[in-house]
Amino acid sequence: MKREVVKYTLLIGVVVAVCATTIFATRNDFGLGRNMEIMVNLMHALSTQYVDTVDADEMMQNGAEGITSKLDPYTDFIPESEMPDFEAMTTGRYGGIGALIRKKGDYVIIAEPYKGSPADENGLKIGDKIVAIDGEDMAKKDVSDISKRLRGEPNTTVKVTVERLLTGEREEIKIRRRRIVIPSITYAGYVTEGVGYIRHADFTDRCYDDMRAAIQYLQSEGELKSLILDYRNNGGGVLQSAIDVLSLFVPRGTMVVETRGRSKEQSKKFYTMHEPLLPNTPLAVLINGNSASAAEIVAGAIQDLDRGVLIGQRSYGKGLVQATAPLGYNSYAKITVAKYYIPSGRCIQAMNYSKEGRAEQVADSLIKEFSTSRGRKVYDGGGIMPDKRMATKYISNFAATLYFMGIIEDFGDDYIKRNGTKSIDVKNFSISDEDYADFVKLVEDRDVPYKSESRAALEKLRKSLAKERNSSLDEALAAIDKGLRDDKKSNLETFRKEITEQINQNIVLRYAYAAGVIANSLRDDEEVQEAVKLLSDKAEYKRITTEQNTQRK
Repeated sequence: MKREVVKYTLLIGVVVAVCATTIFATRNDFGLGRNMEIMVNLMHALSTQYVDTVDADEMMQNGAEGITSKLDPYTDFIPESEMPDFEAMTTGRYGGIGALIRKKGDYVIIAEPYKGSPADENGLKIGDKIVAIDGEDMAKKDVSDISKRLRGEPNTTVKVTVERLLTGEREEIKIRRRRIVIPSITYAGYVTEGVGYIRHADFTDRCYDDMRAAIQYLQSEGELKSLILDYRNNGGGVLQSAIDVLSLFVPRGTMVVETRGRSKEQSKKFYTMHEPLLPNTPLAVLINGNSASAAEIVAGAIQDLDRGVLIGQRSYGKGLVQATAPLGYNSYAKITVAKYYIPSGRCIQAMNYSKEGRAEQVADSLIKEFSTSRGRKVYDGGGIMPDKRMATKYISNFAATLYFMGIIEDFGDDYIKRNGTKSIDVKNFSISDEDYADFVKLVEDRDVPYKSESRAALEKLRKSLAKERNSSLDEALAAIDKGLRDDKKSNLETFRKEITEQINQNIVLRYAYAAGVIANSLRDDEEVQEAVKLLSDKAEYKRITTEQNTQRK
Protein backbone atom coordinates (compact mmCIF):
# COMPACT_ATOMS: atom_id res chain seq x y z
CA MET A 1 0.00 0.00 0.00
CA LYS A 2 1.43 3.39 -1.07
CA ARG A 3 1.08 6.23 1.36
CA GLU A 4 1.44 9.85 0.43
CA VAL A 5 4.16 11.46 2.48
CA VAL A 6 2.89 14.59 4.21
CA LYS A 7 4.23 17.72 2.54
CA TYR A 8 6.33 20.23 4.45
CA THR A 9 7.27 17.63 7.06
CA LEU A 10 10.30 15.98 5.52
CA LEU A 11 11.85 19.20 4.26
CA ILE A 12 14.23 17.10 2.18
CA GLY A 13 17.05 19.07 0.63
CA VAL A 14 16.35 17.88 -2.89
CA VAL A 15 17.38 21.05 -4.66
CA VAL A 16 20.88 20.94 -3.23
CA ALA A 17 21.36 17.30 -2.33
CA VAL A 18 22.30 16.17 -5.84
CA CYS A 19 25.18 18.63 -5.95
CA ALA A 20 26.13 18.22 -2.29
CA THR A 21 29.83 17.46 -2.75
CA THR A 22 30.46 20.32 -5.18
CA ILE A 23 28.61 22.96 -3.16
CA PHE A 24 30.19 21.86 0.10
CA ALA A 25 33.65 22.02 -1.44
CA THR A 26 33.23 25.45 -2.98
CA ARG A 27 31.47 27.13 -0.06
CA ASN A 28 32.97 25.13 2.79
CA ASP A 29 29.65 25.46 4.56
CA PHE A 30 29.64 22.87 7.31
CA GLY A 31 26.01 23.46 8.26
CA LEU A 32 24.81 22.99 4.70
CA GLY A 33 26.85 19.84 4.18
CA ARG A 34 25.73 18.37 7.50
CA ASN A 35 22.05 18.96 6.81
CA MET A 36 22.28 17.60 3.27
CA GLU A 37 23.76 14.41 4.63
CA ILE A 38 21.00 14.15 7.22
CA MET A 39 18.28 14.63 4.61
CA VAL A 40 19.79 12.07 2.24
CA ASN A 41 19.99 9.61 5.12
CA LEU A 42 16.38 10.38 6.02
CA MET A 43 15.25 9.62 2.48
CA HIS A 44 17.18 6.37 2.53
CA ALA A 45 15.77 5.37 5.92
CA LEU A 46 12.20 6.06 4.84
CA SER A 47 12.68 4.20 1.57
CA THR A 48 14.07 1.09 3.26
CA GLN A 49 12.37 1.00 6.67
CA TYR A 50 8.95 2.70 6.50
CA VAL A 51 6.11 0.25 7.07
CA ASP A 52 4.50 0.97 3.68
CA THR A 53 6.16 1.41 0.32
CA VAL A 54 7.26 5.01 -0.24
CA ASP A 55 7.56 6.27 -3.80
CA ALA A 56 10.97 7.93 -4.19
CA ASP A 57 9.83 10.42 -6.83
CA GLU A 58 6.83 11.42 -4.76
CA MET A 59 9.00 11.83 -1.68
CA MET A 60 11.39 14.07 -3.60
CA GLN A 61 8.53 16.18 -4.98
CA ASN A 62 7.02 16.59 -1.50
CA GLY A 63 10.39 17.48 -0.03
CA ALA A 64 11.07 20.06 -2.73
CA GLU A 65 7.67 21.65 -2.23
CA GLY A 66 8.35 21.77 1.50
CA ILE A 67 11.64 23.64 1.04
CA THR A 68 10.44 26.09 -1.58
CA SER A 69 7.19 26.83 0.25
CA LYS A 70 9.13 28.99 2.69
CA LEU A 71 10.55 31.12 -0.13
CA ASP A 72 8.80 33.12 -2.86
CA PRO A 73 6.18 31.51 -5.16
CA TYR A 74 8.48 31.60 -8.20
CA THR A 75 11.20 29.36 -6.76
CA ASP A 76 10.30 25.80 -7.63
CA PHE A 77 11.54 22.28 -8.32
CA ILE A 78 10.95 21.03 -11.86
CA PRO A 79 11.11 17.23 -12.12
CA GLU A 80 11.87 15.52 -15.40
CA SER A 81 8.19 14.77 -15.97
CA GLU A 82 7.36 18.51 -16.01
CA MET A 83 10.24 19.66 -18.21
CA PRO A 84 8.30 19.45 -21.53
CA ASP A 85 5.66 21.86 -20.19
CA PHE A 86 8.35 24.17 -18.79
CA GLU A 87 10.22 24.23 -22.10
CA ALA A 88 6.99 24.91 -24.00
CA MET A 89 6.26 27.83 -21.66
CA THR A 90 9.70 29.45 -22.05
CA THR A 91 10.25 28.76 -25.75
CA GLY A 92 6.69 28.70 -27.11
CA ARG A 93 7.52 25.47 -28.94
CA TYR A 94 6.51 21.83 -28.53
CA GLY A 95 5.89 18.76 -30.63
CA GLY A 96 2.24 17.99 -31.34
CA ILE A 97 -0.80 18.66 -33.52
CA GLY A 98 -1.36 22.31 -32.52
CA ALA A 99 -4.74 22.58 -30.83
CA LEU A 100 -6.22 23.60 -27.51
CA ILE A 101 -8.53 20.97 -26.03
CA ARG A 102 -10.99 20.84 -23.15
CA LYS A 103 -13.36 18.42 -21.42
CA LYS A 104 -17.04 18.40 -22.36
CA GLY A 105 -19.19 15.61 -21.00
CA ASP A 106 -17.48 12.24 -21.21
CA TYR A 107 -15.09 13.29 -23.95
CA VAL A 108 -12.46 15.89 -24.72
CA ILE A 109 -13.23 18.24 -27.59
CA ILE A 110 -11.20 20.56 -29.81
CA ALA A 111 -11.40 24.01 -28.19
CA GLU A 112 -9.24 25.85 -30.72
CA PRO A 113 -6.99 24.65 -33.56
CA TYR A 114 -4.01 26.95 -34.18
CA LYS A 115 -4.06 28.48 -37.63
CA GLY A 116 -1.81 26.55 -40.02
CA SER A 117 -1.15 23.75 -37.53
CA PRO A 118 -1.46 20.00 -38.36
CA ALA A 119 -4.83 20.01 -36.57
CA ASP A 120 -6.01 22.92 -38.70
CA GLU A 121 -4.65 21.50 -41.94
CA ASN A 122 -6.40 18.20 -41.24
CA GLY A 123 -9.74 19.93 -40.84
CA LEU A 124 -10.25 19.70 -37.08
CA LYS A 125 -12.81 22.25 -35.94
CA ILE A 126 -13.97 23.70 -32.63
CA GLY A 127 -16.44 21.29 -31.08
CA ASP A 128 -15.13 18.14 -32.80
CA LYS A 129 -15.11 15.33 -30.24
CA ILE A 130 -12.00 13.17 -29.76
CA VAL A 131 -13.45 9.67 -29.41
CA ALA A 132 -10.30 7.57 -29.93
CA ILE A 133 -6.52 7.91 -30.28
CA ASP A 134 -4.57 5.18 -32.04
CA GLY A 135 -7.67 3.00 -31.80
CA GLU A 136 -8.12 3.34 -28.04
CA ASP A 137 -11.42 4.73 -26.75
CA MET A 138 -10.96 8.10 -25.05
CA ALA A 139 -14.26 8.17 -23.14
CA LYS A 140 -13.82 9.60 -19.63
CA LYS A 141 -10.14 10.37 -20.22
CA ASP A 142 -9.01 13.69 -18.77
CA VAL A 143 -7.43 16.56 -20.68
CA SER A 144 -3.89 15.90 -19.44
CA ASP A 145 -4.02 12.29 -20.64
CA ILE A 146 -5.31 13.29 -24.08
CA SER A 147 -2.69 16.04 -24.31
CA LYS A 148 0.15 13.61 -23.59
CA ARG A 149 -1.11 11.28 -26.30
CA LEU A 150 -1.40 14.04 -28.88
CA ARG A 151 2.03 15.48 -28.16
CA GLY A 152 5.16 13.75 -29.39
CA GLU A 153 8.28 14.06 -31.47
CA PRO A 154 7.93 15.97 -34.74
CA ASN A 155 7.37 13.81 -37.85
CA THR A 156 5.75 11.01 -35.84
CA THR A 157 2.10 10.23 -36.55
CA VAL A 158 -1.00 9.79 -34.43
CA LYS A 159 -4.39 8.43 -35.47
CA VAL A 160 -7.23 10.53 -34.09
CA THR A 161 -10.85 9.47 -34.42
CA VAL A 162 -13.20 12.43 -34.14
CA GLU A 163 -16.94 12.89 -34.14
CA ARG A 164 -17.69 15.91 -36.28
CA LEU A 165 -19.73 18.70 -34.71
CA LEU A 166 -21.52 19.61 -37.93
CA THR A 167 -22.45 16.14 -39.14
CA GLY A 168 -22.17 13.84 -36.12
CA GLU A 169 -20.16 11.43 -38.28
CA ARG A 170 -17.02 9.73 -37.05
CA GLU A 171 -13.79 10.00 -38.98
CA GLU A 172 -10.29 8.63 -38.38
CA ILE A 173 -7.54 11.10 -39.27
CA LYS A 174 -3.85 10.32 -39.48
CA ILE A 175 -1.99 13.42 -38.31
CA ARG A 176 1.74 13.99 -38.61
CA ARG A 177 3.04 15.91 -35.62
CA ARG A 178 5.18 19.00 -36.13
CA ARG A 179 7.18 21.42 -34.03
CA ILE A 180 4.42 23.77 -32.94
CA VAL A 181 5.46 27.38 -32.48
CA ILE A 182 3.03 29.44 -30.43
CA PRO A 183 3.32 33.03 -31.67
CA SER A 184 4.09 35.68 -29.08
CA ILE A 185 2.38 38.30 -31.25
CA THR A 186 -1.25 37.26 -31.57
CA TYR A 187 -2.46 40.18 -33.69
CA ALA A 188 -1.13 43.15 -35.64
CA GLY A 189 -3.31 45.57 -37.58
CA TYR A 190 -4.61 49.11 -37.85
CA VAL A 191 -7.25 50.36 -35.43
CA THR A 192 -7.78 53.47 -37.53
CA GLU A 193 -5.80 55.24 -40.23
CA GLY A 194 -2.21 55.72 -39.12
CA VAL A 195 -2.67 54.06 -35.70
CA GLY A 196 -1.22 50.56 -35.53
CA TYR A 197 -2.01 47.99 -32.86
CA ILE A 198 0.03 44.97 -31.71
CA ARG A 199 -1.14 42.42 -29.14
CA HIS A 200 1.92 40.90 -27.43
CA ALA A 201 0.94 37.80 -25.44
CA ASP A 202 4.18 36.56 -23.82
CA PHE A 203 7.96 36.80 -23.83
CA THR A 204 9.41 33.65 -25.36
CA ASP A 205 12.94 33.43 -26.73
CA ARG A 206 11.88 34.48 -30.23
CA CYS A 207 9.46 37.32 -29.57
CA TYR A 208 11.92 39.99 -30.78
CA ASP A 209 11.72 38.52 -34.27
CA ASP A 210 7.93 38.30 -33.99
CA MET A 211 7.62 41.92 -32.83
CA ARG A 212 9.97 43.16 -35.54
CA ALA A 213 7.99 41.27 -38.20
CA ALA A 214 4.73 42.71 -36.85
CA ILE A 215 6.04 46.27 -37.11
CA GLN A 216 7.32 45.66 -40.63
CA TYR A 217 3.93 44.22 -41.57
CA LEU A 218 2.19 47.38 -40.35
CA GLN A 219 4.66 49.53 -42.27
CA SER A 220 3.93 47.55 -45.42
CA GLU A 221 0.17 48.00 -44.99
CA GLY A 222 0.11 51.77 -44.50
CA GLU A 223 1.76 54.82 -42.93
CA LEU A 224 2.50 53.93 -39.31
CA LYS A 225 2.13 57.28 -37.56
CA SER A 226 1.67 55.93 -34.02
CA LEU A 227 1.48 52.54 -32.32
CA ILE A 228 -0.49 50.87 -29.52
CA LEU A 229 1.35 48.06 -27.72
CA ASP A 230 -1.05 45.83 -25.77
CA TYR A 231 0.56 44.12 -22.78
CA ARG A 232 -2.64 43.43 -20.88
CA ASN A 233 -2.63 39.91 -19.41
CA ASN A 234 0.97 39.36 -20.55
CA GLY A 235 2.55 37.40 -17.70
CA GLY A 236 6.12 37.93 -18.88
CA GLY A 237 8.81 35.41 -19.69
CA VAL A 238 12.45 35.67 -20.77
CA LEU A 239 14.34 38.75 -19.50
CA GLN A 240 16.56 39.06 -22.58
CA SER A 241 13.50 39.11 -24.82
CA ALA A 242 12.19 42.18 -22.99
CA ILE A 243 15.53 43.92 -23.59
CA ASP A 244 15.47 42.99 -27.26
CA VAL A 245 11.89 44.21 -27.72
CA LEU A 246 12.78 47.55 -26.12
CA SER A 247 15.61 47.93 -28.62
CA LEU A 248 12.97 48.38 -31.33
CA PHE A 249 11.82 51.65 -29.74
CA VAL A 250 14.82 53.29 -28.03
CA PRO A 251 18.35 54.18 -29.23
CA ARG A 252 20.94 51.43 -29.35
CA GLY A 253 23.02 51.32 -26.18
CA THR A 254 20.20 52.50 -23.88
CA MET A 255 20.27 51.01 -20.36
CA VAL A 256 16.79 49.53 -19.89
CA VAL A 257 17.07 47.25 -16.87
CA GLU A 258 19.47 46.31 -14.09
CA THR A 259 19.51 43.13 -12.01
CA ARG A 260 20.90 42.94 -8.47
CA GLY A 261 21.56 39.61 -6.80
CA ARG A 262 23.94 37.99 -4.35
CA SER A 263 26.59 37.19 -6.95
CA LYS A 264 28.41 39.36 -9.49
CA GLU A 265 27.02 37.18 -12.27
CA GLN A 266 23.47 38.12 -11.24
CA SER A 267 24.20 41.84 -10.80
CA LYS A 268 24.55 43.68 -14.08
CA LYS A 269 23.11 46.38 -16.30
CA PHE A 270 21.50 45.52 -19.63
CA TYR A 271 21.68 47.75 -22.69
CA THR A 272 19.81 47.55 -25.98
CA MET A 273 21.89 45.91 -28.70
CA HIS A 274 19.91 46.57 -31.91
CA GLU A 275 19.16 49.61 -34.00
CA PRO A 276 15.55 50.74 -33.39
CA LEU A 277 12.86 50.38 -36.02
CA LEU A 278 10.63 53.04 -34.44
CA PRO A 279 12.89 55.43 -32.49
CA ASN A 280 10.43 58.35 -32.47
CA THR A 281 6.97 56.95 -33.29
CA PRO A 282 4.49 57.92 -30.53
CA LEU A 283 3.60 54.92 -28.35
CA ALA A 284 0.65 54.05 -26.15
CA VAL A 285 1.16 50.99 -23.94
CA LEU A 286 -1.81 49.15 -22.44
CA ILE A 287 -1.31 47.38 -19.09
CA ASN A 288 -3.49 45.85 -16.38
CA GLY A 289 -3.21 43.90 -13.16
CA ASN A 290 -2.08 40.79 -15.04
CA SER A 291 0.81 42.52 -16.82
CA ALA A 292 3.86 41.10 -15.07
CA SER A 293 7.59 40.44 -15.14
CA ALA A 294 9.09 41.04 -18.61
CA ALA A 295 5.93 42.90 -19.65
CA GLU A 296 6.51 45.28 -16.74
CA ILE A 297 10.13 45.75 -17.76
CA VAL A 298 9.05 46.91 -21.23
CA ALA A 299 6.18 49.08 -19.98
CA GLY A 300 8.21 50.48 -17.07
CA ALA A 301 11.23 51.29 -19.22
CA ILE A 302 9.04 53.07 -21.78
CA GLN A 303 7.58 55.15 -18.94
CA ASP A 304 10.92 55.84 -17.24
CA LEU A 305 12.49 56.90 -20.54
CA ASP A 306 9.44 59.08 -21.34
CA ARG A 307 9.16 57.13 -24.57
CA GLY A 308 5.40 56.64 -24.48
CA VAL A 309 2.19 56.87 -22.45
CA LEU A 310 0.89 54.00 -20.31
CA ILE A 311 -2.88 53.43 -20.19
CA GLY A 312 -4.96 51.04 -18.07
CA GLN A 313 -4.56 49.77 -14.51
CA ARG A 314 -1.64 49.28 -12.13
CA SER A 315 0.45 46.28 -13.21
CA TYR A 316 1.04 43.13 -11.15
CA GLY A 317 4.33 44.08 -9.49
CA LYS A 318 6.76 41.22 -10.14
CA GLY A 319 10.29 42.58 -9.87
CA LEU A 320 12.04 39.23 -9.38
CA VAL A 321 14.30 37.36 -11.79
CA GLN A 322 14.51 33.56 -12.00
CA ALA A 323 17.23 31.30 -13.36
CA THR A 324 17.33 27.51 -13.71
CA ALA A 325 19.93 25.28 -12.07
CA PRO A 326 20.45 21.70 -13.35
CA LEU A 327 20.07 19.04 -10.65
CA GLY A 328 20.77 15.95 -12.73
CA TYR A 329 18.50 13.38 -14.38
CA ASN A 330 16.92 16.16 -16.46
CA SER A 331 15.44 17.88 -13.42
CA TYR A 332 15.98 21.53 -12.55
CA ALA A 333 15.48 24.10 -9.84
CA LYS A 334 13.93 27.40 -10.86
CA ILE A 335 15.38 29.89 -8.40
CA THR A 336 14.82 33.57 -7.80
CA VAL A 337 18.35 34.94 -8.13
CA ALA A 338 17.89 38.72 -8.35
CA LYS A 339 15.58 41.70 -8.34
CA TYR A 340 15.35 43.93 -11.40
CA TYR A 341 15.39 47.71 -11.51
CA ILE A 342 14.12 49.76 -14.44
CA PRO A 343 15.90 52.89 -15.76
CA SER A 344 14.69 55.32 -13.07
CA GLY A 345 16.29 53.01 -10.49
CA ARG A 346 13.05 51.72 -9.02
CA CYS A 347 12.09 48.11 -8.34
CA ILE A 348 8.38 47.54 -8.85
CA GLN A 349 8.16 44.34 -6.76
CA ALA A 350 4.87 44.60 -4.84
CA MET A 351 5.31 41.80 -2.29
CA ASN A 352 7.96 41.08 0.34
CA TYR A 353 8.57 37.39 1.09
CA SER A 354 9.80 36.80 4.62
CA LYS A 355 11.84 33.86 5.88
CA GLU A 356 8.67 32.54 7.49
CA GLY A 357 7.06 32.18 4.09
CA ARG A 358 4.60 35.03 4.54
CA ALA A 359 3.90 37.49 1.76
CA GLU A 360 3.39 41.12 2.69
CA GLN A 361 2.72 44.14 0.54
CA VAL A 362 5.36 46.86 0.56
CA ALA A 363 4.33 49.30 3.28
CA ASP A 364 3.29 52.79 2.18
CA SER A 365 6.01 54.26 4.40
CA LEU A 366 8.65 52.37 2.41
CA ILE A 367 7.52 53.50 -1.04
CA LYS A 368 10.15 55.77 -2.61
CA GLU A 369 10.00 58.47 -5.25
CA PHE A 370 12.05 58.31 -8.45
CA SER A 371 12.33 60.44 -11.57
CA THR A 372 11.94 59.66 -15.27
CA SER A 373 14.46 60.95 -17.81
CA ARG A 374 12.48 64.21 -18.08
CA GLY A 375 11.97 64.58 -14.34
CA ARG A 376 8.45 63.20 -13.92
CA LYS A 377 7.77 61.55 -10.56
CA VAL A 378 7.29 57.78 -10.45
CA TYR A 379 7.24 55.35 -7.54
CA ASP A 380 8.46 51.88 -6.57
CA GLY A 381 7.02 49.09 -4.47
CA GLY A 382 3.74 48.35 -6.22
CA GLY A 383 3.88 47.59 -9.91
CA ILE A 384 3.79 50.14 -12.74
CA MET A 385 1.23 52.91 -12.33
CA PRO A 386 -0.19 53.98 -15.72
CA ASP A 387 -0.10 57.62 -16.83
CA LYS A 388 -3.77 57.41 -17.80
CA ARG A 389 -5.77 55.29 -15.36
CA MET A 390 -8.86 53.49 -16.59
CA ALA A 391 -11.48 51.78 -14.47
CA THR A 392 -11.14 48.01 -14.34
CA LYS A 393 -13.78 46.34 -16.47
CA TYR A 394 -15.32 43.35 -14.73
CA ILE A 395 -17.52 40.71 -16.25
CA SER A 396 -20.73 40.14 -14.31
CA ASN A 397 -21.11 36.95 -12.30
CA PHE A 398 -24.16 36.11 -14.37
CA ALA A 399 -22.31 36.33 -17.70
CA ALA A 400 -19.38 34.39 -16.22
CA THR A 401 -21.78 31.67 -15.05
CA LEU A 402 -23.20 31.31 -18.57
CA TYR A 403 -19.67 31.02 -19.95
CA PHE A 404 -18.38 28.45 -17.45
CA MET A 405 -21.54 26.35 -17.80
CA GLY A 406 -20.74 26.06 -21.51
CA ILE A 407 -23.99 27.74 -22.60
CA ILE A 408 -22.13 30.34 -24.67
CA GLU A 409 -20.25 27.54 -26.43
CA ASP A 410 -23.41 25.49 -26.95
CA PHE A 411 -25.03 28.45 -28.67
CA GLY A 412 -21.91 28.83 -30.84
CA ASP A 413 -22.24 25.17 -31.83
CA ASP A 414 -25.87 25.72 -32.79
CA TYR A 415 -25.02 28.89 -34.72
CA ILE A 416 -22.39 27.06 -36.79
CA LYS A 417 -24.78 24.20 -37.48
CA ARG A 418 -27.43 26.67 -38.72
CA ASN A 419 -25.12 28.92 -40.71
CA GLY A 420 -22.35 26.58 -41.83
CA THR A 421 -18.90 27.91 -42.61
CA LYS A 422 -19.84 30.96 -44.66
CA SER A 423 -17.47 33.91 -44.40
CA ILE A 424 -18.17 36.80 -42.04
CA ASP A 425 -17.02 40.42 -41.70
CA VAL A 426 -14.64 39.73 -38.83
CA LYS A 427 -14.07 43.29 -37.61
CA ASN A 428 -17.75 44.23 -37.64
CA PHE A 429 -19.46 40.91 -36.88
CA SER A 430 -22.16 40.80 -34.24
CA ILE A 431 -25.13 38.53 -33.73
CA SER A 432 -28.54 39.91 -34.67
CA ASP A 433 -31.47 40.61 -32.36
CA GLU A 434 -33.07 37.40 -33.67
CA ASP A 435 -29.90 35.48 -32.76
CA TYR A 436 -29.97 36.88 -29.23
CA ALA A 437 -33.62 35.92 -28.91
CA ASP A 438 -32.61 32.36 -29.81
CA PHE A 439 -29.92 32.51 -27.13
CA VAL A 440 -32.49 33.65 -24.54
CA LYS A 441 -34.66 30.63 -25.42
CA LEU A 442 -31.63 28.35 -24.95
CA VAL A 443 -30.93 29.80 -21.50
CA GLU A 444 -34.58 29.55 -20.46
CA ASP A 445 -34.35 25.77 -20.86
CA ARG A 446 -31.28 25.57 -18.61
CA ASP A 447 -30.96 25.61 -14.85
CA VAL A 448 -28.56 28.50 -14.17
CA PRO A 449 -27.38 28.35 -10.53
CA TYR A 450 -26.78 32.07 -10.20
CA LYS A 451 -27.38 34.30 -7.23
CA SER A 452 -26.53 37.99 -7.23
CA GLU A 453 -24.45 39.50 -4.42
CA SER A 454 -27.39 41.66 -3.37
CA ARG A 455 -29.71 38.65 -3.09
CA ALA A 456 -27.07 36.68 -1.19
CA ALA A 457 -26.72 39.62 1.22
CA LEU A 458 -30.49 39.82 1.60
CA GLU A 459 -30.73 36.12 2.46
CA LYS A 460 -27.92 36.48 4.97
CA LEU A 461 -29.72 39.37 6.63
CA ARG A 462 -32.96 37.37 6.77
CA LYS A 463 -31.19 34.47 8.49
CA SER A 464 -29.60 36.82 11.03
CA LEU A 465 -32.94 38.45 11.81
CA ALA A 466 -34.60 35.05 12.13
CA LYS A 467 -31.99 33.95 14.67
CA GLU A 468 -32.65 37.13 16.62
CA ARG A 469 -36.42 36.56 16.23
CA ASN A 470 -36.77 40.02 14.77
CA SER A 471 -39.74 40.24 12.40
CA SER A 472 -40.12 44.02 12.39
CA LEU A 473 -38.32 44.32 9.04
CA ASP A 474 -40.20 41.58 7.18
CA GLU A 475 -42.24 44.02 5.09
CA ALA A 476 -39.16 46.09 4.24
CA LEU A 477 -37.24 42.99 3.22
CA ALA A 478 -40.16 41.78 1.10
CA ALA A 479 -40.16 45.14 -0.70
CA ILE A 480 -36.40 44.86 -1.32
CA ASP A 481 -36.86 41.30 -2.53
CA LYS A 482 -39.52 42.42 -4.98
CA GLY A 483 -37.32 45.25 -6.21
CA LEU A 484 -34.34 43.02 -6.95
CA ARG A 485 -34.26 42.38 -10.68
CA ASP A 486 -31.80 39.53 -10.72
CA ASP A 487 -33.89 36.69 -12.09
CA LYS A 488 -32.71 34.92 -15.21
CA LYS A 489 -34.92 36.88 -17.57
CA SER A 490 -33.98 40.31 -16.27
CA ASN A 491 -30.30 39.41 -16.12
CA LEU A 492 -30.33 38.43 -19.77
CA GLU A 493 -31.45 41.97 -20.54
CA THR A 494 -29.32 43.76 -17.95
CA PHE A 495 -26.11 42.08 -19.07
CA ARG A 496 -27.01 41.75 -22.74
CA LYS A 497 -24.03 43.80 -23.98
CA GLU A 498 -21.33 41.72 -22.32
CA ILE A 499 -23.12 38.43 -23.05
CA THR A 500 -23.35 39.45 -26.71
CA GLU A 501 -19.60 40.22 -26.70
CA GLN A 502 -18.86 36.73 -25.40
CA ILE A 503 -21.11 35.14 -28.01
CA ASN A 504 -19.50 37.20 -30.78
CA GLN A 505 -16.03 36.14 -29.68
CA ASN A 506 -17.00 32.48 -29.55
CA ILE A 507 -18.44 32.59 -33.08
CA VAL A 508 -15.62 34.67 -34.59
CA LEU A 509 -13.07 32.24 -33.14
CA ARG A 510 -14.61 29.48 -35.26
CA TYR A 511 -14.28 31.51 -38.47
CA ALA A 512 -11.13 33.57 -37.97
CA TYR A 513 -9.05 32.03 -35.16
CA ALA A 514 -7.71 33.99 -32.15
CA ALA A 515 -6.50 36.90 -34.30
CA GLY A 516 -10.04 37.40 -35.55
CA VAL A 517 -11.38 37.59 -32.01
CA ILE A 518 -8.92 40.39 -31.21
CA ALA A 519 -9.76 42.27 -34.41
CA ASN A 520 -13.48 42.02 -33.59
CA SER A 521 -13.02 43.27 -30.03
CA LEU A 522 -11.05 46.45 -30.81
CA ARG A 523 -14.03 48.60 -31.81
CA ASP A 524 -15.62 48.26 -28.34
CA ASP A 525 -12.39 48.23 -26.34
CA GLU A 526 -12.50 51.37 -24.19
CA GLU A 527 -8.76 51.37 -23.46
CA VAL A 528 -7.84 50.93 -27.12
CA GLN A 529 -10.16 53.78 -28.06
CA GLU A 530 -8.68 55.95 -25.30
CA ALA A 531 -5.22 55.22 -26.74
CA VAL A 532 -6.39 56.22 -30.22
CA LYS A 533 -7.80 59.48 -28.80
CA LEU A 534 -4.59 60.27 -26.92
CA LEU A 535 -2.28 59.50 -29.84
CA SER A 536 -4.30 61.89 -32.02
CA ASP A 537 -3.88 64.70 -29.47
CA LYS A 538 -0.22 65.67 -29.86
CA ALA A 539 -0.37 68.40 -27.22
CA GLU A 540 -1.80 66.08 -24.55
CA TYR A 541 0.65 63.32 -25.47
CA LYS A 542 3.53 65.77 -25.08
CA ARG A 543 2.18 67.13 -21.79
CA ILE A 544 1.94 63.67 -20.25
CA THR A 545 5.42 62.56 -21.35
CA THR A 546 7.11 65.78 -20.25
CA GLU A 547 5.18 67.11 -17.26
CA GLN A 548 2.70 64.70 -15.66
CA ASN A 549 3.68 62.82 -12.52
CA THR A 550 2.23 59.36 -11.90
CA GLN A 551 -0.04 58.73 -8.95
CA ARG A 552 1.62 57.29 -5.88
CA LYS A 553 -1.06 54.65 -5.37
